[in-house]
Amino acid sequence: MHQIWVAVIQGIIEGLTEFLPVSSTGHLILSGNLMGFNGEKADTFEVVIQLGAILAIIVLYWKRYLTLLRIGRRSQTGRDDHGLKLGHIIVACLPAMVMGLALHKIIKTYLFSPYTVLVGLVIGGVFMILAERRIKRTTAETVDSLTYKQAFQIGLFQCLALWPGFSRSGATIAGGLLIGASYRAATNFSFLIAVPMMVAASGYDMLKSYKMLAASDIVFFGVGFVVAFIVALLAVAGFLKLLERMKLSSFAYYRFALAIVYGIYLFAR
Repeated sequence: MHQIWVAVIQGIIEGLTEFLPVSSTGHLILSGNLMGFNGEKADTFEVVIQLGAILAIIVLYWKRYLTLLRIGRRSQTGRDDHGLKLGHIIVACLPAMVMGLALHKIIKTYLFSPYTVLVGLVIGGVFMILAERRIKRTTAETVDSLTYKQAFQIGLFQCLALWPGFSRSGATIAGGLLIGASYRAATNFSFLIAVPMMVAASGYDMLKSYKMLAASDIVFFGVGFVVAFIVALLAVAGFLKLLERMKLSSFAYYRFALAIVYGIYLFAR
């Protein structure tokens, strides 16, 4: 029964934080440390529930993904139906994929600890506040207005999220603001590139840890997957509405508070 509760709690945390600019990986590391849920099995479980969160994005954006895959389709006017192309997604994902593959062992060995997560939370929060205060003139009001150059620049910012605690969505949304994208354009693009990025990262990790999966863990892993999917589905829909009323700085202050509280816990125990 304890395992089921761990699966539910971690699934909720993954679903709530995967697409918010607060770092899901950082939260899972911190919560796992609190519950004593660490090691190879915990790493494999994290990969599985991330796939649940990915499924939520596919469900919410399936029409857009189908459009992206219809390469070369033209409207009656002779122009592309949508400005965003599959190429935008590819150029945005390449930098982090290449760097992540090259530094995978180093990152997993040295950066997956509560202490490094706290550093990532603080630095990522500062970056988000600075990006919000230095917003350039908006040149991409919608995701279809993004250029290939802007997509690639957002991809470079995404590399910052290789440090656990920094946050992939925080890095891409803040980076989008810095290169002239609107809040909504940066957020939508962040969600769209999440699927290939997470599939690549989760797939690579799964190849390395699939041996940890056992028949006795089916219920445990299944509960985490389903919970992460449902919560992520609700979180993404709510986040888009939340951005209309809240700024990135609000999430940054939450990150600072979490880092302070957890830091006190670490040094007091």
